[in-house]
Formats: sequence, C-alpha cells, structure tokens
Amino acid sequence: MKSLKNITKFINKELFYTNNYLYSNSLDDGEEINNTKDDNNEQFINLDFNDTSEIKISNKLIDQVLGQDEAVNIIKKAALQHRHVIMIGIPGTGKSLLAKAMTELLPSEKLEDILVYPNTEDVNNPLVRCVPSGKGKIIISSNKKEIQKKSQTKMMLLFTLMIGIGIYTIYWGQLLFGIIICLLLVTFARQFITKDETFTPKLLVSNDKKNIVPFIDATAAHAGALLGDVRHDPFQSGGLETPAHERVEAGAIHKANKGVLFIDEINTLGIESQQNLLTALQEKEYPITGQSERSSGALVKTEPVPCDFIMVAAGNMDALDKMHPALRSRIKGSGYEVYMRDSIRDTLENREKYVYFVAQEVIKAKNIPHFDKSAVIEIIKEARIRSGRKGYLTLKLRDLGGLIRIAGDICISEGKKITTSSHVILAKKIARSIEQQYSDRYIERKKENEEYYKLEGNIGRVNGLAVIGEDAGLLLPIVATVSPSMSSSKGDIIVTGQLKKIAKESVLNISAVIKKITGKSIEDLDIHVQFIGTYDGVEGDSASISITVAIVSAYKNIPIVENLAMTGSLSVRGDVLPIGGVNYKIEAAIKSGMKKVIIPLSNNKDIILPEKLRNNIEIITVKNIIDVFEVVFVNCKEKNDLINNIKNYFY
Repeated sequence: MKSLKNITKFINKELFYTNNYLYSNSLDDGEEINNTKDDNNEQFINLDFNDTSEIKISNKLIDQVLGQDEAVNIIKKAALQHRHVIMIGIPGTGKSLLAKAMTELLPSEKLEDILVYPNTEDVNNPLVRCVPSGKGKIIISSNKKEIQKKSQTKMMLLFTLMIGIGIYTIYWGQLLFGIIICLLLVTFARQFITKDETFTPKLLVSNDKKNIVPFIDATAAHAGALLGDVRHDPFQSGGLETPAHERVEAGAIHKANKGVLFIDEINTLGIESQQNLLTALQEKEYPITGQSERSSGALVKTEPVPCDFIMVAAGNMDALDKMHPALRSRIKGSGYEVYMRDSIRDTLENREKYVYFVAQEVIKAKNIPHFDKSAVIEIIKEARIRSGRKGYLTLKLRDLGGLIRIAGDICISEGKKITTSSHVILAKKIARSIEQQYSDRYIERKKENEEYYKLEGNIGRVNGLAVIGEDAGLLLPIVATVSPSMSSSKGDIIVTGQLKKIAKESVLNISAVIKKITGKSIEDLDIHVQFIGTYDGVEGDSASISITVAIVSAYKNIPIVENLAMTGSLSVRGDVLPIGGVNYKIEAAIKSGMKKVIIPLSNNKDIILPEKLRNNIEIITVKNIIDVFEVVFVNCKEKNDLINNIKNYFY
C-alpha cells in the first residue's frame, strides 16, 4: 500500500484544489462576513466547540433539515391538516428527509391493522376488515387456536371410528377390508380438516408496536407493488388450490394507510398507475386485484382496502411535464407545492447550521470519527465553492455528506481519533466525480495535440468552454469555415458535434447576429461549424460567443489571439448573457494551459476560486460582442474596420 505521503503527492499533481478560499462579499440580507479573517477559526464561526461530539443534535428529523425553512413550515402545516405535497428540486436537497420527518408529526394512535377474510358466498371477492393496531395478530392467533381445537376433536373422532372398524373387521375376519376403509376415511378427513384452515384470515397490513406512522417509499414501484396484487395460483382444482384471500398482497398505498406515501421521480410512474393513484387519493380506499390479465389472480377482487395516506411526490422540474394533469391538480387543489432551495446566504447564522449538519452526518454514518473545528470550517468552505454563487452556501447536502464520510475514512486509515482539516482537504482531492475524472483525462489527451488549444493566430478556430455533469469543465475546440453556397436557392449553417435542442436553437439566434456583424446577407453562403471531440453531444447556449467569433474570424479572415478560451451566451442584440458553471469552466481553461479566459460581466460576482488558481489566468469580463472582438482578435486593420462598422448596428 502506498504511504499517505505518496498518495498526497500523486493527487496534488492531478488536481488544483487548495485550502485558500478567500473572497470578500457584503450580503444584502444577513450579517456581513469579514472574509479577511477566515483563517481565524474563532471568527469564522461563533459556536464554541472542540469537535462535533460536543454538538447536541435533535432527535426529530424535522429539526435536522438544513436551509429549507419554507419547506419545513409547509410540511408542518400539511401534517397538521392532512394535506398532500409536491416537492420539486435538484437531488440531494432534502426531499426524502422532509417526507420522513412528516411521519413524526402525524398521530400514531389512529393506526390500524387490515385483515382479509375468505368470502363463503363469493370466493373471488375476499372480505376486508380493519381493527386497531396490534389486534390483528391477536385475532389470527385466536382463530388458529380455535381451528386447532376443532381439528383435534375431529382427529379424535376419526381415531375412535378407525379403532371400532378395526375391531369389527378383525372379529369377522375381514381385516384387509377394514384397512381399506380406514385409508379412505383418512383421505376424506384430511380434506375436511385442511379446509378448516382456509377460514383463517390473513393479516394484510400490520402496524403492531409502531410508535410512529408508516413511511412507505414507493419510488419506481411497478403497478402490483404500488396498488396491491393477487398472486397466481398454478393449482386451481382438486382441492390443492390456495384460497383467494391468502393470495392477496397489499400495495404501497395500503401499507401507507394513516401514514406517508413517498414517491420520488413521480414522472417515472406510468400514466395508468398515476390514474389509479388519483382514485386512491380521492376515495381513500382501493380494492386489490391481480395486475396481470393472464394470471388466475385477475379473477380475484377484494372489497375496498383503506388507503388514507398523505402523499409526498417529488422530482426535478421535468417531473411536472410527465405528471398526470389530474393527479397534480388534485394535489395542488388540496395540498401544497414546494420548490426546494439549492443554496442559502453565507451568513454567520447559516454557517452554524452546517456545524450541526456535520455532527448529524457523523452520527448517521456511525463508523467515522467526529470532526474538529478546523475540519468543519473546511466543509463550510467547500459548501461555499459548490454553491457556484458568491455569498452563498450549497444545499446539495447528499454530495457534501459523501465528502464528510470520505474525510472520516481517511482519518480512520491514519489511525487518528478526530477528523481534521487536512483530512477534508485530502478527501476533496480523492472524492472527484466521474465527470471530473473524465474531464482531467480528456484535457490530458487533448493537450497532446496543442494546436487545438494554443491556436497561435489561427483563423476560424476558437476555444469554447463547457460543463459536463454538475461539477466538471471541459475545453471545447470549435472550428468554422465559410464558403459560397452549393445550393442555388440559399446557403445553410451546418453544425456538427451532436448538438442538442438548446444548442441548436442558439446557433439559429447567432445567425441573426452574424447578419448584423457582417452587414450582408449570408443566404448565399454555407457556414460550417464543427465542435471537436464532442462525442456525447453539446447542450446549452454558453458557446454562443465562441461560435460567433469562429464564424466572423473565418468570414473576415481575422486571426485569433493565442492561449485564449471563452464562454458566454449571446442575445440577438449582441449582448453577452450570463452562463452556468463559470468556476468549473475557468478551472478547465487553467488546466488546459490557457493564459486568458473571457466570461460574461454578469458572471463576475459568481467567481469563487482559490487565490492560487486565479493567479494562473487572466479573467476578462465582457458586456457585449464588441467587447469580445476587442479581446479575441489580433490587432489589425480588418479588426478595426469590423468593430467600427458594427458599432452602428448594435449601439
């Protein structure tokens, strides 16, 4: 095994993270943070503690939710008034935790056991009965004892009769005939004695000894698991068949009776399942039948089974598009809709909440050491970085919890009892996402062919920037060429590189800008734009200024400055608009050896980079396409003429 020193040395070669997260910002709602004192642990957070073992954590889940005050208030109201809730937001912001927290707010004394009985009048329509929680097992136990007594009585009578037949046949010398009669009696008796057991009810849903109401996670459940099902019986005759009520299985909606039914990614449920779920919400009861039309269970349908639950549906924004309109209307009409926050203000008060969060995660993990104050501060600094916004802290806490666990694992591997800042720093370098690892290797491969990056006055070739996943940047080489149209009718803009919907639309918008910039119609020209090495496609419009620069450079034959990367969206009026993932894109430019990077002026406030990284590149902010041209083009007569001509078009 490599020593920790060697591992650290290896990782430092690969990554650019550092512990110096320094910036200053005055917050518009909350206490102003003096970040020049961040290195002083006592001033970074006001809580007085040595390590997180000293932090008292609430046992209530609702108190463990971080940064979602509005959602917490709604959950409390929904639990009090028995309302349904839709929670929409990015993964890892606490949707499932809020749903679980609701179970602690609901009264448990109303819990019920659900029994299903055979129906002597119609065997395919089992009867359903509800009893107070804990009574179901008592009823079944009592029923089994009674049946056992009856069976024993019948067995005694049978045994007595067989003895009598034996004595009689021996007396008359017909022993063989007596044995045959006894065997027939035993065969028929087994049928009647076994049949008595079929009248024993089945405990469909048990809430025995539960102190809180049930929480049922039905995410991605198929129809049978969600709505209940009736098992197939291969033996349907000859006295070997399983009674219909014994084959009935409760669904998630029935198990959640008097509790909470949680469904994440609600849009993954089929429309038919959503329709049936709507019926269950409205009626608060739903009969169980076989979900397979070819199964013998399809003949069985129980009486309506209670399913009086609170539904918490969750998902991303796209979940609303595929959600059954009537189901959403039902929830919205008698419940709440919540959009989860993904960040909170970086105030002293909110920083202290992260101290409790770290303590909670250590306790949940059970097998990692507690964090000292320096380690907690490093976690808070990482929350600041991951927010992607200056003056904010991320609420994507699942990922942050993973970082905490890795830091704890590193501490254990060193044989230490307390996790320190050095463990967290090392964990940040180890806990890279797949996208980050892919980005590093992608850049490493591309650097072998530096002509795509250094450019050295090339015409029609630029370095764009993109984000893959949520936390990794890539340099995106773009090449353009302009030629007379091959068509007699009109020219085309031909883009290759597997562009997706938004990226394709941005190219169409750019064509309007190109017409203004050139001052001529481009209908008699074919414009080819190639995204180099985009095997997984390109989405978004952040490459707009890159495409524009490449096309104009090719059209006007103007060279481009070397060692320059750029990112920015472009309006049809020539304004450079903000983009997402600016920090990851700048990091990608640095790793690729760029000396300058162009970003939108409106993204300047979002830059949260370690000082060592910022010193490795010149960050240039631009407000419009003229600002872009001033920077990217090599000084020449063509450049000056272009800028002078287009000023009248845009400004």
